[in-house]
Amino acid sequence: MAPLDVPALVDHHCHSVVAAELADDVLAGLLTESDRPPAPGCSPFDSALGLAVRRWCPPALGLPAHAPAADYLARRRELGAAEATRRLLAAAALDTCLVDTGLTTAGGHPLLPLGEFAEVSGARVREVVRLEAVVESLAPAAADWPAAVRAALESAAAGAVAVKSVLAYRSGLAVPPERPATREVVAAAGARLRAGRGRLTDPVLLHHLLWTALDVCAGLGLPLQLHTGFGDPDLTLHRADPSLLTGFVRAAEPSGVPLVLLHCYPYHRQAGWLAQAFPQVYTDLGLTASYVGPRAAAVLGEMLELVPFGKLLFSTDAYGLPELYLVGAAQFRHGLGSLLDGWRADGACTAADAQRLARQVAAGNARRLYRL
Repeated sequence: MAPLDVPALVDHHCHSVVAAELADDVLAGLLTESDRPPAPGCSPFDSALGLAVRRWCPPALGLPAHAPAADYLARRRELGAAEATRRLLAAAALDTCLVDTGLTTAGGHPLLPLGEFAEVSGARVREVVRLEAVVESLAPAAADWPAAVRAALESAAAGAVAVKSVLAYRSGLAVPPERPATREVVAAAGARLRAGRGRLTDPVLLHHLLWTALDVCAGLGLPLQLHTGFGDPDLTLHRADPSLLTGFVRAAEPSGVPLVLLHCYPYHRQAGWLAQAFPQVYTDLGLTASYVGPRAAAVLGEMLELVPFGKLLFSTDAYGLPELYLVGAAQFRHGLGSLLDGWRADGACTAADAQRLARQVAAGNARRLYRL
């Protein structure tokens, strides 16, 4: 049986990388979603993701696969951050990256601006605007908050391919199926202004922001991405279950705005149901495919139990480390190839079916959805 050809990838949700030299412990700390130091005697390399890094990344730096972490880190230092980054991103072989610009640092170092990231990655790069980052600097009079939020979003999203919300981190995904009343929004804005600007956490303002983004996306023809599932310790996991969005999804359906559920794990089956049940819902596995290491094919299979093949997207959600781009791309190619080879061997699909599915998920669905 001929191996499946997984074509060039469109990474529909990711972040930029750090160009600076990183201390070993800082680099290792970016191999986990935790922002805490590891437990005594533990290392982030001793994880499914750590195994994946040691599997896919050493060959890009001239070492054998599965080289010990200490050897890999020494080789990375020998090459220097710039050369290691160039090699790792080249090995990922990404065609296009849609970059969330809401994060600007990693491990205490700045992320590369989009232009520099495009140059070092060799990929076409487009921006995804993070909603909360746009409005957190606003300080209009309370009565002007609704109009100011809309104007700010329209301006920020004008050159973007999508907008994204991290509502899951702030107040959870249980969004009411109706818009907040203007008087509630104005009152909440007044309370925020009196307390001082900062992180936007008020549920009324967050829900107003989401509904306003829906209107802006409808006007500009953009998808709306939503973080769901696991993340760093700032998250309360059960509030990030995408099924909590069901009421909002129903209410938003007439807008026609595509809603893209990111990451999803361990609620990827709930996300699969939403993508099957509602025409405007799309989903991905994102960083899940990296973090589950050798289980990537199994988790992809669980997602594809229900998700229509035209609605599953590829992303790495890589952040900070170029290793995460290579691991995300390699895990996806290998996992999807293994999964579909099994389907073919079992008679579940033809070789042509498998190739068409791979092309859809790898790039075709993203090109259609984001009009690339």
